[in-house]
Amino acid sequence: MFISQAQAATEAAGHVVPFYEHPTFWVAIAFVLFFVFFGKKMGSVIGQMLDDRSAAILDQIEEATRLREEAQDMLASYEKKQHEALKEAEGIITAAKEEAQRLAAEAATQLDHNLKRSEQLAADRIAQAQAQAIAEVKSMAVDVAMDAAKRILSQDITATKANALIDSSIKGLEGKLN
Repeated sequence: MFISQAQAATEAAGHVVPFYEHPTFWVAIAFVLFFVFFGKKMGSVIGQMLDDRSAAILDQIEEATRLREEAQDMLASYEKKQHEALKEAEGIITAAKEEAQRLAAEAATQLDHNLKRSEQLAADRIAQAQAQAIAEVKSMAVDVAMDAAKRILSQDITATKANALIDSSIKGLEGKLN
């Protein structure tokens, strides 16, 4: 095609040059010879490069598939672990609630027991205070009675009456001592 166009252009110019003297012819010859001599080698090299590239792509696809499967396995494993952790957390929460309820019940029982003990201690103190007050009142009554008896005896009793009372008390003791 190039040759015929070049030939047509030279004939039109009126000057005829043989085709083998034209540079386009030699470029075409060089192009054909280049592919004849190096075509097989280049074809095998290009083919080998394409085969290597396709093998590398297949390896990458296999690696990607393997990594995807590993990721899916890991995801399933982590989901399982998460599910187990959630169950464990629910168990811990349930146990904590039960423990809190048990401790609250125990605290209520302990408080009730402490209140009863405090109430009993207060009742004992009150009883002790009452007994002490009664003893003080009796002691005061005895003291008042003795003071009153001393005053009465010192004011109202004469020596003869006192001797008679002492004698009658002594006689009363003889019957009681036997």
